[in-house]
Amino acid sequence: MQCNMLEAKSQLSKLVQAALAGEDVVIANKGVPVVRLVRIGAQDFSRKPGAWSALPKAKADWDTPVTNAAIADALTDGELP
Repeated sequence: MQCNMLEAKSQLSKLVQAALAGEDVVIANKGVPVVRLVRIGAQDFSRKPGAWSALPKAKADWDTPVTNAAIADALTDGELP
């Protein structure tokens, strides 16, 4: 199925249902095909809880004014407005 952009705007729900049913849906701009509407499959990977647990823990003073000032100086070469 191919439809123009204006028709796709007004019938998006119908076009999505057609794509979910396996139909090839192409959206054209002034008669020239520009995009294909396709169903997205399942994710290729699954999330693993605790994946970041092996990362080093932040130091206790990570958010002190002294640490923040040192970071700001490093990022701005000591030239704060």
